[in-house]
Amino acid sequence: MADDEAPKSGAIKDKLIRSKQAWAREGRLLTGESAKPAQRLPPGQREVKDWPVLDLGVTPSVDPKKWKLTCDGLVQNPVTWDWDTFLAQPQVNLNSDIHCVTGWSRFDNDWTGVHALHLLETVQPAPEARHIVFHSHDGYTTNVRLEYFADGDVLLAHSWQGKPIEIEHGGPCRVIIPKRYFWKSAKWVRRIEFLAEDRPSFWEVRGYHNEADPWTEERYG
Repeated sequence: MADDEAPKSGAIKDKLIRSKQAWAREGRLLTGESAKPAQRLPPGQREVKDWPVLDLGVTPSVDPKKWKLTCDGLVQNPVTWDWDTFLAQPQVNLNSDIHCVTGWSRFDNDWTGVHALHLLETVQPAPEARHIVFHSHDGYTTNVRLEYFADGDVLLAHSWQGKPIEIEHGGPCRVIIPKRYFWKSAKWVRRIEFLAEDRPSFWEVRGYHNEADPWTEERYG
């Protein structure tokens, strides 16, 4: 599958995509409010205790024994980690909330994985690198500013609440960027590409906001 190719069409996925694009056109869930992150629950969100499963209708089969993560583009030291190499990196435990653009938030998620700052120290982004695109095993892509990825609460997580992340939630490895709506936290990540110019990706070219700040309701753009 080409790096920027969307998942193949299917009835379930096409219906889901059309529904989400309609949400963007209608401005669904927008309250017109804004808040500081000190207000734990962003505007328009509701707290849930479970972890809803959301995807594009495609759940890839990713065997950790065959999994690889490539970090390339504008970096001085491109790397490809297999599963054992990934687990051999320094591990961190972080706790954070997650906020989904569909209106739910889940508090106090315990993650274990590799800190984004460690990855950045390893690959050494070039001075002109300003943006990142995450590529997933289902063909999904999403973009963030490099400065968002370089935040202290960002990691590549393999475990949640002390157990391996289940495949439906993005296991064996997914991105966690707590300060952005959760579509920016790519599931089933396989490649991290460093770029000089921004490249709006799957949802960003389908009516969703490029920045995705929950506290200013950057749901759609």
